[in-house]
Amino acid sequence: MIKNWSDFLFPYEQAVAELKVKLRGIRKEFIQFDKRSPIEFVTGRVKPVESIKEKMNRRLVSEDRLSQDMEDIAGLRIMCPFVDDIYEVVDILRKRSDLNILEERDYVNREKASGYRSYHIVFEYPIEMVDGEKKILAEIQVRTLAMNFWATVEHSLNYKYDGEFPEDLKRRLQQAAETAFKLDEGMSEIRKELIETQEKNDKNQ
Repeated sequence: MIKNWSDFLFPYEQAVAELKVKLRGIRKEFIQFDKRSPIEFVTGRVKPVESIKEKMNRRLVSEDRLSQDMEDIAGLRIMCPFVDDIYEVVDILRKRSDLNILEERDYVNREKASGYRSYHIVFEYPIEMVDGEKKILAEIQVRTLAMNFWATVEHSLNYKYDGEFPEDLKRRLQQAAETAFKLDEGMSEIRKELIETQEKNDKNQ
């Protein structure tokens, strides 16, 4: 049994704090060398105790298996300007020696039934504690700004309706998700055309 939730969550809080600095450092490195960063911004959080308990009940996770069976107690989000940037960021994360990636879920090209799109990475991360190293599970979600907007609104509505959306609202949310993705695709096309135009101009100079 978990007697002290503050003590249990401490390494997760430490992991989120460290990873926010490291992931934001990737963006700073691109900017430092005058390159366009595939990362717009990074956020992170430790799941609140009440949310952990609710998920434990819903997923039938026992307290003694919590650290092994719940992978998103520590969660990071990386927001990208364009869809292609998501996969560039994923490639960068795969090369890191401090992230032991256990699972990847591509909900960008294979969206959920609700319309949700994002790229999820579940990984093992080492935390240096006073009494030695402790490895925890954590999750990074990589998505565009448009995907994040939709997911944030859908999440807030989920609480209001307790996950049971009226059919009309569910359909409109799915349509909104598709509209958001079309916006992403349209912006990517504009960016591609601008790059091609710039390359032609450079050749003609």
